[in-house]
Amino acid sequence: MKAHAREHESPERAFLIGAQFRVAGSVPVRESLDELAELATTAGAEVIGDGIQKLTRPCAATFIGPGKAAEFAQRSREGGADTVIFDDELSPAQARNLEKVFDRKVLDRTALILDIFSQRARSREGKLQIELAQLQHLLPRLTRFWSHLSRQKGGIGMRGDGETQLEVDRRRVLERIGRLRTELDQARRHRATQRTGRKRGHWPLVSIVGYTNAGKSTLFNALTGAHSLAEDRLFATLDPTTRRLRMPSNQKVLLSDTVGFIRKLPHQLVESFKATLEEVAEADLLLHVVDAANGRSAEQIAAVEVVLSEIGAQGKPTLMVFNKIDRLEDPRALGAELGRHPAAVAVSARSGEGLEALMAELGALLRPIRSFMDLQIPQSEGRVLARLRSVGQVIEETYDGQNVMLKARVPSHCRSQFERYALDERDA
Repeated sequence: MKAHAREHESPERAFLIGAQFRVAGSVPVRESLDELAELATTAGAEVIGDGIQKLTRPCAATFIGPGKAAEFAQRSREGGADTVIFDDELSPAQARNLEKVFDRKVLDRTALILDIFSQRARSREGKLQIELAQLQHLLPRLTRFWSHLSRQKGGIGMRGDGETQLEVDRRRVLERIGRLRTELDQARRHRATQRTGRKRGHWPLVSIVGYTNAGKSTLFNALTGAHSLAEDRLFATLDPTTRRLRMPSNQKVLLSDTVGFIRKLPHQLVESFKATLEEVAEADLLLHVVDAANGRSAEQIAAVEVVLSEIGAQGKPTLMVFNKIDRLEDPRALGAELGRHPAAVAVSARSGEGLEALMAELGALLRPIRSFMDLQIPQSEGRVLARLRSVGQVIEETYDGQNVMLKARVPSHCRSQFERYALDERDA
């Protein structure tokens, strides 16, 4: 009944605030605010307006200037806003001061992203990682919840209780953080064991990365036939998914879909998600999916590269995949992008256009050292023939009545299994 009631509750009304800093190369504040509006809508809010101030540097007390804060407070009240969301991270003191000015709940971009992640986490590991990030964000802000006890006039008796409760809360939060880190360390070791098993099987790992809503999950589904959630909204997928992918050369690959990245991704979120993001750092190849229809794709590529650097995945072999070519209004824009990234592939994960070329390029990049083998295998050796077809690439196959004559490329680690049937060998 509670969930049913929430569906019919009116959404929170949010007023957004952004600051344009006079820094060369910074993202235009209007574009960043538009993205913040998408985030707010994803979190379930209704955006009723926004405000922008040009700044040289943030104000220590209120982030934006006190005059602008008063002006935006008036506008937010007139619009009936319940919540005010800043596009940058606020310090605990700035958040407290702004709540006094606005007389409304004040959030920053970090808190908003954490809220979205908490809604989307489905796996136990994902929920643990989100809780850790939220507690790390909350810890320096705990004083906000007990200021009514510690600052009352004549706070004899009450002041001590407030401070005592604050310390109790801090201790409980720190204890919970410690337990979460222990559980996530166990998850990290479990993932390391899984990776060791995959390496023994000589299956390369390919991780799909990219800006949120670039179409990573749609591409993952198109390549593997999986049914991962794929929606046209930010952070539709949070928990990572891994599936087997068979290449045209008959090579087997593990393909992993990961959480999308975004500008100003909270540092504590990157830290707490390291157990999951290690899949990216340990990958043999990255598929960097880019929304070709987005006019700011270059900035989104740069934002993804920043996060990759944070998690130790910079410099990984990477194949750029420009997705959503079916949505392009001007094909010349794609030509310019492909000119900057000559090894890239252009696809539409939704329509299937370009996927064959993507698979061919992926196979070429992952092609292991193989031996070309000329084999003669008796037809009675059904298991050997089945094994060859499962691990190798059969180029030619004929019959002489009793034997099967095959020309095949075989992974080096499997060559010994077929040497007794070899007529001739040479490296391919």
